[in-house]
Amino acid sequence: MGKAMTQKPVLLQKGTILFLRLAIFGIGAIVLALCVFALPAIWQNVPNETHGQAVWFQVRAIIAAFYVGAVPFYITLYQSLKLLGYIDKGEAFSNLSVQALKVIAWCGVAISAIFVASLPFFYLWAQRADAPGLIPMGMILACSAFTVTVFAALMQRLLKQAIGMKQENDLTV
Repeated sequence: MGKAMTQKPVLLQKGTILFLRLAIFGIGAIVLALCVFALPAIWQNVPNETHGQAVWFQVRAIIAAFYVGAVPFYITLYQSLKLLGYIDKGEAFSNLSVQALKVIAWCGVAISAIFVASLPFFYLWAQRADAPGLIPMGMILACSAFTVTVFAALMQRLLKQAIGMKQENDLTV
């Protein structure tokens, strides 16, 4: 009975890590499909749907922000997979995990900055198209990336403290 009890948490941990890896691949596939199929279609249809050079430029600037933001987004996904690998190997409390969280935090800052920089284009497009929902969409993109940044930075700090306490305990014993 004791052996079955110790195997269940390990199996649960493996299942959780597998689920998170699949979720990361799924999110990456969705964003890739948007970048490959949806954004080029919007890019090509902008001149047909807009009646002015200003709107054409604004929409294309927003689409360019999505493409530029995809780069740090995929770096974040890669670092998340590395972090899950460290957890799977039992190296969750290591400097490698801290480094992965640091990169995730900086990528979140980059994504947030990209979308904050594109907010004026969201505003101008919303004004011309009379679509007030565009502005909150841009703000949600910027704020969600910033939320990930704050969470990753918090986890990084907590992990550093845990590593420090672990090292103190190893030296004491």
